[in-house]
Amino acid sequence: MAAQSRSPPLLLLVSSVCLWSSVTVLGLKVANSPAEPPKQSDVRAVDHPDKNAPVAAAAGASQPRRASGWKLAEEAACREDLTRLCPKQTWSNNLAVLECLQDRSEETELAPDCNHLLWNYKLNLTTDPKFESVATEVCRSTIAEIKECNEEERGRGYLVSCLVDHRGNISEYQCNQYITKITSIIFSDYRLICGFMHKCKEDINSLHCGSINVGQKDTHSQGEVIACLERALVRQAEQQERVHPIKEECQKAILRVAELSSDDFHLDRHLYFACRDDRERFCQNVQAGEGKVYKCLFNHKFEEAMSEKCRDALTTRQKLISQDYRVSYSLAKACKLDLRKQRCSLDSSLPRAREARLSYLLLCLEAAVHRGRPVSGECQGEMLDFRRMLMEDFSLSPEIVLHCRTEIEAQCSGLHRKGRTLHCLMRLGRSDRSSAVDSVCQNALQTLIQSADPGADYRIDRALNEACESVIQTACKHIRSGDPMILSCLMEHLYTEKMVGDCEHRLLELQYFISRDWKLDPILYRKCQGDAARLCHTLGWNETSELMPAGAIFSCLYRHAYRTEEQGRRVRPNEQLSRDCKVEVQRILHQRALDVKLDPELQKRCMTDLGKWCSDKTDTGQELECLQEHLEDLVSSCREVVGNLTELESEDIQIDALLIRACEPVIQAHCHDVADNQIDTGDLMECLVQNKHQKEMNEKCVVGVTHFQLIQMKDFRFSYKFKMACKEDVLRLCPNIKKKVDVVICLSTTVRNDTLQEVREQRVSLKCRKQLRVEELEMSEDIRLEPELYEPCKSDINRLCPNVAFGNAQMIECLKEQKKQLSQRCHQRIFKLQEVEMSDPELDYQLMRVCKQMIKRFCTEADARNVLQCLKQNKNSELMDPKCKQMITKRQITQNTDYRLNPVLRKACRADIPKFCQSILNKASEDSELEGQIIACLKLKYADQRLSPDCEDQIRVILQESALDYRLDPQLQMHCSDEISRLCAEEAAAQEQTGQVEECLKGNLLKIKQEACKKEVLNMLKESKADIFVDPVLHTACALDLKHHCAAITPGRGRQMSCLMEALQDKRIRLQPECKKRLQDRIDMWSYAAKVAPAEGFSDLAVQVMTSPSKNYILLVMALSVCVLFLVGLLCGRITKRVTRELKDR
Repeated sequence: MAAQSRSPPLLLLVSSVCLWSSVTVLGLKVANSPAEPPKQSDVRAVDHPDKNAPVAAAAGASQPRRASGWKLAEEAACREDLTRLCPKQTWSNNLAVLECLQDRSEETELAPDCNHLLWNYKLNLTTDPKFESVATEVCRSTIAEIKECNEEERGRGYLVSCLVDHRGNISEYQCNQYITKITSIIFSDYRLICGFMHKCKEDINSLHCGSINVGQKDTHSQGEVIACLERALVRQAEQQERVHPIKEECQKAILRVAELSSDDFHLDRHLYFACRDDRERFCQNVQAGEGKVYKCLFNHKFEEAMSEKCRDALTTRQKLISQDYRVSYSLAKACKLDLRKQRCSLDSSLPRAREARLSYLLLCLEAAVHRGRPVSGECQGEMLDFRRMLMEDFSLSPEIVLHCRTEIEAQCSGLHRKGRTLHCLMRLGRSDRSSAVDSVCQNALQTLIQSADPGADYRIDRALNEACESVIQTACKHIRSGDPMILSCLMEHLYTEKMVGDCEHRLLELQYFISRDWKLDPILYRKCQGDAARLCHTLGWNETSELMPAGAIFSCLYRHAYRTEEQGRRVRPNEQLSRDCKVEVQRILHQRALDVKLDPELQKRCMTDLGKWCSDKTDTGQELECLQEHLEDLVSSCREVVGNLTELESEDIQIDALLIRACEPVIQAHCHDVADNQIDTGDLMECLVQNKHQKEMNEKCVVGVTHFQLIQMKDFRFSYKFKMACKEDVLRLCPNIKKKVDVVICLSTTVRNDTLQEVREQRVSLKCRKQLRVEELEMSEDIRLEPELYEPCKSDINRLCPNVAFGNAQMIECLKEQKKQLSQRCHQRIFKLQEVEMSDPELDYQLMRVCKQMIKRFCTEADARNVLQCLKQNKNSELMDPKCKQMITKRQITQNTDYRLNPVLRKACRADIPKFCQSILNKASEDSELEGQIIACLKLKYADQRLSPDCEDQIRVILQESALDYRLDPQLQMHCSDEISRLCAEEAAAQEQTGQVEECLKGNLLKIKQEACKKEVLNMLKESKADIFVDPVLHTACALDLKHHCAAITPGRGRQMSCLMEALQDKRIRLQPECKKRLQDRIDMWSYAAKVAPAEGFSDLAVQVMTSPSKNYILLVMALSVCVLFLVGLLCGRITKRVTRELKDR
């Protein structure tokens, strides 16, 4: 049982087992001399029973001739050195003298004879069989308490070895002092460590770590040999090709020696001598023991005042700790019970080298912490120190040194302090392909980040802590120091005014690696570990799976976070994420949206496309926007992941943190209700689009919202609300159509056809029709949202509207105003757009925007498709807004250019147009505008009183409107523009048009030179004869007379005009002077018109007669003429008949 309880490599067998042969391994033979300590038979057990009792036991060893009183201070060989180096009060105590001479300054040399004397003395001490008996007497109660030591076999040196192993548990003062002194003697020379020489003999020789000849260096300061072996062991772990591999049993011996010297830095002779001055400088008040001095020196390792030789010795020790955590006394002690509780203790099925590694311990205990299992605060404190140590010095991770050597030498040399090299490697790891680290180095970095786990406490990353201190103090001061939310807070302030450049770089470098393993975000892991295990089949925190690698788990989580429907069925609750987990997934997605490199899947699949299409996009957030803009050009794998991300953003636009940050003012002012919702489902983006031109909207927000609208055009799935409302309709009515604009056209065409055909049941569902209306309205705001319009008009935009903004439909309005100068393709598209807008005025963005308040005032009860008609009817109201009135006039001008742009007229005159104006339709091509020819044709037929009642009513309205504003008559404006400029410039320049230009043209009819213009003016006169309402000047002048004299006369077909003419001729009736004057002017104009433009046919003549003021007289004369002709014919017929009969009678 004792043998089993003993540690397998019992390396410190400080007993008689260490024979003289072990001293001569390297050819060093100890000669018999007067200075040689006495034989074993003369040893005295105890010399001083007081506080020096354990010392006296060793000091009792003396020469035969100087029995019990032999003193090192009395030997001539060391007297001079003793006098020079040691205080006089130590001379009486042999071990005090030995300690003094051992711990002298490295520059101070001892006489060779003194060196030899000390060596033989120590050797005889450690080979004396009574040495164990002293331990038995001094440590009696301690041995009884320590079960393992009490069961050791006596007489073979195992007892002292066991006491050294358990010296941390020795509470008895004298025993503790005794073992401490013995330990310092043993560790002063590797040859005194029993078994070490045997296990490491070959490695010492092959690595040239052997001792130096007496006279050149102290033979009792052979700690250099162990230091040499330790450095070789460290180098071996950092090299792929091992030139002189150290045997496994020697490796264990080296680590065991380091472990046993872990509590008191005096025991590591090389480090003690290297750091003696630094200890006094930095750790003067730190008491030796329990690894406290080591810890203090580690904390000051990168101070400027730290000597280089001490820093190197400390680094070597830290590297040994990385290989075996037990080399750290404080860590092994603090975490001993926790390792056992969490089952992190040694497993016989695993090689010791792996299990004892610091990284294994950290991962195992971190897994317990992340799972919420209890780990003592003392252990967590130690873990924090060593995690910080790993992040501070890359060289402590042999994998980094081994696999990242090339990158370090080429890019990161000279930056090893305070974690700078590690951050340099991390920066290279997230850079583009030309300078990126290879996969092996990348994996080593990822493993180190997982071991150090800086996501749990930002202070572990010293480089980040120092760079971000000012930001944390200002932006994150409300969060407790060391809280994992600090990193999240820093990410929230990335690219804001509070962020500083150095902090931004360090933060992104770290987040790049944290984003590649969901477990490295402790808050995400804590809230989602249950969901991940249930839905993504994950393993433990420090376990990996080839089927579900760490990088794929987050993708699995966010797919479940936003999945509400799948393949037509409702997703069951147990297939969805918990609320807390979904909140964390959203937080991570918000962070990843800040930089494409924080999305591992996106960067992996799109590396080539990023270099091909987006190499010049270096500003914040531009890379993802670039990929979205080139969606059709991306390789399939990249297109898929960008498409999925864009589809996700359409459901929850808050994922786009940069856009939300830019739009904060308008969200607070207009969209705070939807922004506060736990589930977005596209409402926030819809609100931003609707308020795109509010005063709170800044340029960045407008650009971001417009970009997302443009991206949505590429695939209808990118509009979440549209997708959810119309998914079934698209599959049924528009299969194989992907682009949103094509889907909208397909569905809207279906709706329009069903409406025109007045089908009983619409093919497009009600919820889809409602959302379709929203999409159509959004598309009308920016020409770029309608690719079929934008592409043909690009050159025209650059040529005619170079300085016009796209938003607010300003570009579309500019193209409408320049319609005559547009290229043929663009002109056709604009005409089609206008045709749609006139049939559905709600899609006329500018009209709806400018007249928004007037619509609310005058047209609240009007149908959406009759809004323009309603506005036209109220155009001349005193309450009408001038800007809206101007916009209405623009739309009237547009409508009158082509009957197809006036849906009410088109419907009312659908039979009259082909009947009377077919020749015009035959001459015109399908895509060309008719420039008002059809309406002009209908006007003439109105004057001839040949139109159907419905068509006549519509033409009358057009005539009334155009009589007040010449711009509403496209034929008049086209043919008379020069004459108007010459004859009626002042009237045309008037802001308010009330028919003065038409009156001017009529008054200057004789001065008009252009025949086409003269004909148009004559047509106006002809039209005015048919109805007084189409002559606003005359109607205004004669309004009272009409009321008094013609009130009973039904308006239309020239009846009221005839009434006024008869009243003018009737001497009994007195008309208003203005009315009388205007009527006389009209008669003169009509007379002139009759001379200038005689009737072209019988029908024209009949119309002139019927519309003539002397119609009754003319008709009477014509009737009398007919009667006379009839009588003459009758008379002539009788005479002819009589003559014929007389001739027959003959």
